[in-house]
Amino acid sequence: MNYEKKLIKEGITFHKISTNKFKTNLFSIFLTTPMSRANVTKNALISAILRMGTEDFPAQDLISKELENMYGASFDCGVEKNGDNQVLKFYIETINDEFLPEQEELSKKAMELLCNIVFNPVIENSGFKKEYVESEKNTLKRIIDGKIDNKAKYALDRCIEEMFKDEPYGLYKYGYVEDLESITSKELYSYYKELISTCKIDIFASGYNMANLAENPILESLNGRTANYTINNSNSNTKQIEEPKFVKESMDVTQGKIMIGMDVLNTDKSQEFATSVYNVILGGGANSKLFQNVREKASLAYTVASSYIKNKNVIFIRGGIEICNYEKAFGLIKDQLTQIKNNDFTDDDIESAKQLLYATLKGIEDSQDSEITYYFAQELSGKNLSIEENIKKIEAVTREEIVAIAEKIQINTVYFLSN
Repeated sequence: MNYEKKLIKEGITFHKISTNKFKTNLFSIFLTTPMSRANVTKNALISAILRMGTEDFPAQDLISKELENMYGASFDCGVEKNGDNQVLKFYIETINDEFLPEQEELSKKAMELLCNIVFNPVIENSGFKKEYVESEKNTLKRIIDGKIDNKAKYALDRCIEEMFKDEPYGLYKYGYVEDLESITSKELYSYYKELISTCKIDIFASGYNMANLAENPILESLNGRTANYTINNSNSNTKQIEEPKFVKESMDVTQGKIMIGMDVLNTDKSQEFATSVYNVILGGGANSKLFQNVREKASLAYTVASSYIKNKNVIFIRGGIEICNYEKAFGLIKDQLTQIKNNDFTDDDIESAKQLLYATLKGIEDSQDSEITYYFAQELSGKNLSIEENIKKIEAVTREEIVAIAEKIQINTVYFLSN
């Protein structure tokens, strides 16, 4: 595998991952812009509307037919929250050119279609097609209203919302129903043009012989500019809080959901590797303290785990518990935090955590999507570490560094969903 990137114009970067490991080629375009309450719903709506038609293929069924003509290529799109940024994502996957029955420029066709979907949408009366806007507004409303259906995900979203109240990361990535009604097709198209002229644009091509893939002419027509986005983790949490925030919410549930949001109070980016190891020891796998002590030994949780969000320098503990066990479970979870802080963990715990992280990093190259996600994360964090370099950083983490991280863990918000 060979990875290279090139700045086509200021604010527009072309990333190429050349690999012969897969029978498919994957192309993607990411539009990255700072999250804001004013635009979060518009961005989510735009990601859905762009798939509805282009100048050359002004209806979704025509795009689908073109994909079928490309040996059954597939298209997908969506929106994500990445640190304080919102990312509009677009993908096309095709058969690797080497496996075609005859010589064709399928990669070139795929890149051309993807660029057309993102940068040449179908326009009607100086705006997006009204029919498409109204249809996707209804679809987006159903998605937003349906977030309550997955109680574990809903509880985590609510914990993030409370922990990052009045901050970009606290916003819901699909936006808000109350903002949908006032959005018009002309206003949305006007905002889309502004987005394209200010956002960070990253184009990825992964597959066989990608080094020779030329940039699409559409990209040359875009204006170069200083991209407006937030470098991830550029402002690590340094604020001390007097007391954690406790939020309880009632709903018709049979199982309680406890979410604990914790700040990592350090400003040194190099400590993220020690924090990764710390998180796995705490709750990153079946050998973790949370799993072994809260779930297995005490039987206080159906599920319990922790996750480290590097781009915000925070850790979330997630648990599904009997509602009546809230106090006991919370107390035992805090005990695990104290144990690591007191250096009460084994060398086997460290080694097991590192092995899990090695396996995760090595597994990235088994999926084109994972590879693209990895290098895109590197791009947004202003780094350029290879997978091998990341593994070496993990290898170098010491017990003393893990304990030092444990001492910088601060519970910020505790959210509990019960009946």
